[in-house]
Amino acid sequence: MKYLLFLLLIFGLAGGIPSSAAALDEGDVYVHDPSMIKEGGTYYVFSTGGGLAITSSTNLRTWSYVGTVFDTIPTWVSDAVGPLTDLWAPDISYWHGLYHLYYAGSQFGTNTSVIGLATNVTLDPSSPRYHWIDRGLVLESTPADDWNAIDPNLTIDAHGTPWLDFGSFWTGIKLRRLDPATGKLDTHAGTLYSLAYRPGSNAIEAPFIIYRKPYYYLFTSFDFCCRGAASTYNIRVGRSRAVTGPYSDRAGQPMSAGGGTLLLAGKGRYRGPGGESIALDGGRFLLVHHYYDAKDNGTSKLQINPLRWSKDGWPQVEPSLAP
Repeated sequence: MKYLLFLLLIFGLAGGIPSSAAALDEGDVYVHDPSMIKEGGTYYVFSTGGGLAITSSTNLRTWSYVGTVFDTIPTWVSDAVGPLTDLWAPDISYWHGLYHLYYAGSQFGTNTSVIGLATNVTLDPSSPRYHWIDRGLVLESTPADDWNAIDPNLTIDAHGTPWLDFGSFWTGIKLRRLDPATGKLDTHAGTLYSLAYRPGSNAIEAPFIIYRKPYYYLFTSFDFCCRGAASTYNIRVGRSRAVTGPYSDRAGQPMSAGGGTLLLAGKGRYRGPGGESIALDGGRFLLVHHYYDAKDNGTSKLQINPLRWSKDGWPQVEPSLAP
């Protein structure tokens, strides 16, 4: 299950949502579950909260609040899962000439959950072409399922086939094939693949898959978020030669049996890093995630760490762009 922070925590314990004119340093950007992409010379970060918050930057250090994807929660989401004040865990990508934003809606602490899709032709809110179109339901889970339809991530395999990985707690991280024409589930390929699970502790969520030849890398968040400075989130990784798995960690332990090489854990003021995504910026991979600032009442903030790669092809974290 996703232990969601309320907007008060996401956007800071004082002052509420910043105005569009506000310029914030990376360490003062209050986000949860950030996902980042670059259009032209501008970076955009989408994050949990309300109708999905958007911040932008031209240098990855100074950020401004842009607005939200939705002014109100889409009616179909509330009809499916009940009244909500926040959408969760957006995933932004550019594919087939459109920006695809997958997002989740859920009742807190349950797997009464949905994943939806919205698209746009541009991310520039000043453009006359800027308009989010909600494409509706992609995937739904109910208490009758042993998995949870939140924390979506679109990945494109080496052959150009789209997949949606997702999952939070219950029986772990799952994968479904998508229809390239719609960005929704491929009704002719209904296999539900199981990628990662933690026997004895089902605290695993926030999957994100990238392809770096010849491997697919599955990043996940272990343990617990949303407890302020007491959060125990940490980021783990495994890899596979096939997008459908099996994924194993650096020691060879299957991720389906609890494996996962530690990539980043909390330290000092930086508690509970997780809710991660990976952004490709030119030739470098950037680990985009939130952490809880122990020196600021456990507030959830943005952090971006470049990744370097070991000789045997495993990612390692470099210092934050704004330590």
